[in-house]
Amino acid sequence: RMSAFWRGTMAVSIKSAREIELMREAGKRLAHVHQELEAMIAPGISTWEIDAKGEKLIRDCGCIPNFLHYNGYPASICVSVNDEVVHGIPNKHRILQEGDIVSLDAGVIYKGYHSDAARTYGVGTIDSESVQLIEVTKQSFFEGLAQCRAGNHINDISKAVFGYVTKRGYSAVRDLVGHGVGAHLHEEPNVPNYPKLFKGPKLKPGMVIAIEPMINIGSYQVGWLNDDWTVVTMDGSRSAHYENTVLITEGDPEILSRAEGLEL
Repeated sequence: RMSAFWRGTMAVSIKSAREIELMREAGKRLAHVHQELEAMIAPGISTWEIDAKGEKLIRDCGCIPNFLHYNGYPASICVSVNDEVVHGIPNKHRILQEGDIVSLDAGVIYKGYHSDAARTYGVGTIDSESVQLIEVTKQSFFEGLAQCRAGNHINDISKAVFGYVTKRGYSAVRDLVGHGVGAHLHEEPNVPNYPKLFKGPKLKPGMVIAIEPMINIGSYQVGWLNDDWTVVTMDGSRSAHYENTVLITEGDPEILSRAEGLEL
């Protein structure tokens, strides 16, 4: 699976200056892919078309799609609609409808280094409840980001995300987590969106993590469809996803998967 129940065994890695530069470049290219895909989102297009365009964009910018064939996943872009939380498999027959919300999770490999990011968009005009879900999910990422300072712990990020969404009546998915990123798509540490009893690893300059709130309007409980990939809310409520690859520095954290000047 992608982030599902992922539990690594490797130590948390501290990236070198060269590795950070490569990951910065990977992130910029991924941000460009997301920008181009956002422009496609409209009623009447299939999730398969989004994936086909996404794979072409990734390869055209000198990268490799890191989701394609990862543990058997059959596509380059995870396209998840409405009550699908993550890992939706693109399909020629799944057509976006006016009022849907759609999450795009994409990742690239550039010269051996990964970047990972996700966005949720409205399709055409969406209801106010869905607008608010998307906004709260995105802002919860930034609440977590504010805790990404050397000396803090992973659980500080988790508490910030969880506290922000629960105060607004939403729930954070618990069966999937964020993760470290680097020469592998999934590295230590896990980055949950809910607090745990232990503080987790201490944040140190040179660590790179993917923070990815997956937030539901209803219950936090999720299940897997028979394709073994698509994660859905158990109560059928809508879910949103927002993710960036983040570098811990001596000062403010740096979002690697957001190009300068892009409000993504």
